Amino acid sequence: MSLFIHPEDRLEVSSQEEKKPKKKPPQPPAPPPPPPPKKPNRGKEKRSIGAWLLKWSFILLIWVSFVGGCFVLWYSYDLPDITRLQQTERRPSITVLAKDGTKLATYGDLHGQMVDIKKLPPHVVQAFLAIEDRRFYSHFGVDLIGLVRAIWANYRAGHVVQGGSTITQQLAKNFLQSEKLYDFNDRSLRRKIQEALLALWLEHKFTKDQILTIYVNRVYLGSGTFGLAAAAQHYFGKRPKDLNLYEAAMIAGLLKAPSKYSPSHNPELAGQRASQVLENMAKEGYISEDAKDAAIALASSTQDTFQGSTIRYFTDWVVDILPKHVDTEDKDLIVTTTLDPSLQALAEVKYQEVLKEKGEAAKASQMSLVSMTYDGAIRAMIGGTNYKQSQFNRVTQALRQPGSTFKPVLYLAALEAGMSPSDLISDLPIRLGSWQPKNYKYQTRGEVSLQDALAYSVNTVSVRLAHQLGLQRIVQSARQLGLTSPLPDNLTLVLGTGETTLLELTSAYAVIAREGLKIPPYAIVKVVDLEGHSLYAYEAPLPVQTVDPSVARNLTQMLRAVMTYGTGKRAALPWPCAAKTGTSQSHKDAYLVGFTAELITGAWAGNDDNTPMNPKPGSPAARLWHLFMVEIPVKPTPSSQEETSRGDSPSSGGLLEGLIDSLF
Repeated sequence: MSLFIHPEDRLEVSSQEEKKPKKKPPQPPAPPPPPPPKKPNRGKEKRSIGAWLLKWSFILLIWVSFVGGCFVLWYSYDLPDITRLQQTERRPSITVLAKDGTKLATYGDLHGQMVDIKKLPPHVVQAFLAIEDRRFYSHFGVDLIGLVRAIWANYRAGHVVQGGSTITQQLAKNFLQSEKLYDFNDRSLRRKIQEALLALWLEHKFTKDQILTIYVNRVYLGSGTFGLAAAAQHYFGKRPKDLNLYEAAMIAGLLKAPSKYSPSHNPELAGQRASQVLENMAKEGYISEDAKDAAIALASSTQDTFQGSTIRYFTDWVVDILPKHVDTEDKDLIVTTTLDPSLQALAEVKYQEVLKEKGEAAKASQMSLVSMTYDGAIRAMIGGTNYKQSQFNRVTQALRQPGSTFKPVLYLAALEAGMSPSDLISDLPIRLGSWQPKNYKYQTRGEVSLQDALAYSVNTVSVRLAHQLGLQRIVQSARQLGLTSPLPDNLTLVLGTGETTLLELTSAYAVIAREGLKIPPYAIVKVVDLEGHSLYAYEAPLPVQTVDPSVARNLTQMLRAVMTYGTGKRAALPWPCAAKTGTSQSHKDAYLVGFTAELITGAWAGNDDNTPMNPKPGSPAARLWHLFMVEIPVKPTPSSQEETSRGDSPSSGGLLEGLIDSLF
């Protein structure tokens, strides 16, 4: 079969193909017609926004919780254990009173018994709330309303006039300070944050009443007192449940500034603050206006506090000797002493007068004085010029040369050896080896009586007499009078080259005044705890007859001559007195020690660095002794019953009564 195609046929075929219609290429499908517009669904849109907000709020909450948790952990990891809040760290206190109950000083921190606020009169608790936190029972530990109010008040005033901290915050702050995390003046941001966190935690762990109870038992209320019970006892001598409205207001008013508003130091400011507390109580409706006015009108007076500038010399000494009588480690103590506030005040006035009159001229920077009764009770003590500058007590601590005030010891030895005041002895110069003692402002007479030799304080007679008697007899006489300090082992001791304290020297003269009866001086009458339980009461020891009464009377006669016509005549009193003046080598010390029928008193003047004084203006010590003693006229000796009622020892009163009458 042939595959050949004729060209015409090819053309015919081609023409036929051309005549056939051509197929169109496939076209893409036409887009569907747009749907008709729908109305917007706003409910669904809201649900979408809400879901978004919920989602991000949840995320934010997680981050806030995380950051807040880190914040709380960072500031709370070292917070103390709040269970210790109900434990009181005791540092026992000592309150020192005068013989009449006047408060002299307080040492240590005074803590009282725990007080339950539910057992207190309502006005006591309300006083604290009115002045410190009137919204205490409605806030959660941090009072936002009170804080805003305080910020606004301070802004308007231009300075801080109002605080915004709650009682819970104050308790937290007190606790942080007591745990030594912060000191009192710390105002850092960390402390404030920790204080707020701790306050919130306290509110979570304790009830409101528990928080308030802990607060009133821990808070500092001035004058070394911690807690309501201690303050009530210290300021008013009462138990908290016995406080009247005004007293409660005064104690609550201390919280703002305990030292500033302490009634012991600033009674006027304390009264003003108490009135403000009462005003707040009236505004809060705790009390009526009439009750407020009545409380102010019947304002209680606090226990008197002695305001003397040198009283701490005495009270320091009392605290030092207190452990000899009671244990001072485990409880608060109230110590009643022998000190007489009126005599102490008199001593301070005269002391300042003499210091101004003679101190600079005599080149004497220090003076001291001690005065006691015949039974040994210390009535006044001045240990130095300025307690704040120097706490060194020149009555009880300073060992100084007594100078010629030691000479009565020598003449006591002579009288005990059988001599009499009228016996004569040479006053001519004497030389012992290379030593030749000299007299000060005395013209040699050849011979002089023992009485005149003591009256004029003749050194040559003293040395000659000591040489005759021997040192052993003189030292024995010193010990009989109670002088226990070491004495020089040579004849210079009769010129007072040994050392002793003014208290010991004055006590020696007291033996002479008592006709040879030795009674140790004392300052503590009784010691009780805060509940009034007696821990110690002074019992007068039986007097010891260390010197023959007739010998002591002769020596008293000789000492009266000193004041009548001898070296002490310028310091003599309008009534009988017996005493001895004294100066040590180079006028480094000046003394006058003596007695009347009322008191035995010693006075000293000098300088701590042993700088010599100027003798020309006269002895500051003699001047002080005179000005003090002249204000205490001799009165009839009180009966033993009267002495007992004043709190003194009854044991020696009757024994000394006749003795004093016989001497003067």
